Amino acid sequence: MTGSGTGPAPAELIRSGLIRYATAERFGRPRAVTLRDTRPPSGEICPQPPSRLDAVMGPPRDSRPQGEDCLHLTVTTPGMDDGARPVMVWFHGGGFSSGAGLMDWYDGGALAAQGDVVVVSVNYRVGALGYLCLDGVSEGNLGLYDQLEALRWVRDHIAAYGGDPGGVTVFGQSAGAISVRLLMETAGAAGLFRRAVLQSAPPAITERPREEAEALGRIFAEHLAAHGETPASAGHAALLDAQRETAVAQLLRSGSTLEPPFSPVDGVCGQDGADFGGHVRGLDVLYGWNADDMTAFPGEEGDPAELTDRMYAVPLTELGDRLVRAGARVHAYRLDWRPAGSPFGATHCLELPLLLGSREAWQGSPMLGDTPWHEVEALGAALRATWLGFVRTGVPGPVSWPGTCAAL
Repeated sequence: MTGSGTGPAPAELIRSGLIRYATAERFGRPRAVTLRDTRPPSGEICPQPPSRLDAVMGPPRDSRPQGEDCLHLTVTTPGMDDGARPVMVWFHGGGFSSGAGLMDWYDGGALAAQGDVVVVSVNYRVGALGYLCLDGVSEGNLGLYDQLEALRWVRDHIAAYGGDPGGVTVFGQSAGAISVRLLMETAGAAGLFRRAVLQSAPPAITERPREEAEALGRIFAEHLAAHGETPASAGHAALLDAQRETAVAQLLRSGSTLEPPFSPVDGVCGQDGADFGGHVRGLDVLYGWNADDMTAFPGEEGDPAELTDRMYAVPLTELGDRLVRAGARVHAYRLDWRPAGSPFGATHCLELPLLLGSREAWQGSPMLGDTPWHEVEALGAALRATWLGFVRTGVPGPVSWPGTCAAL
């Protein structure tokens, strides 16, 4: 399998444990850690409600404390040496409302072992704490600033973990893929990665107009005020309650279950849409979607196949064409695998257990249906080889499971 490498046995991998890459005050930009910061990592993930995709993925089998000291990452490496291995930096999905890089779902051991690569998995702020846009309170896009700070940590420190800071690939799924899309044209991210993988990014919700984001921010603040709270001082339970109320308001405004109440805002983080080509020229990009992505969102009216075309296939293909015109080297895929016994087909998130996590992490996941784990693992090895080929050469490795994943 091209680009997969022989790799060490999984038992030989070194997992770093938790690393604090930055600190931040509530609604403040992240600050890189310094030698003076000797506190042990908290292990916290950003306060959040249960995922709206629990019915598809299953609830997470690991439990993590929630808190605002959450800017951590993990590193999985075949060796803390001078190996200068390719580096893969993972940004999780969750609709900018839930999820965390520390979750067992996102363990990078299988990729690191199979491809002899270093895998970094990143926590970033979500929900109102990460994406509230409200005048005098939060500028918005703080979760994106977190991701940018994590990439700077990788640049400065990954060589000590056997990685090559000049050979970084960012990869993300859903909201994480939208983040990758935005980082691709963020001025501050220039030179921090050379390749990007976008897995099932819905382009229609990439950025929210500032006026709309501020209106939602006011709804959030008004709900807190009605209970005698402010965004700056409210406890986590109150923040999450106000977030739920804002989500209801957003659903009534948009009619879409895909659009989260808090998400990236346009015109922040040094983005310059007018110089799109200047930002993406020379990048290697792999993008794609799952054939039945929209079966994960039953609240959306319409045929799931047509909805998947409208929300993923068509706009992602248009983005791919734009990237090619701007000078990026672009490859596309579609995942067609439909697990036996699953009512969801090739749904949103289905590629995740093929790339990341373990049997224990994904045990009982509804989207895997009745598929025995040895089949999941065999298909996972094939898909990982495709991704690893791209990470090493800029060209995806061959798809060795016909009828399951198509190169487009």
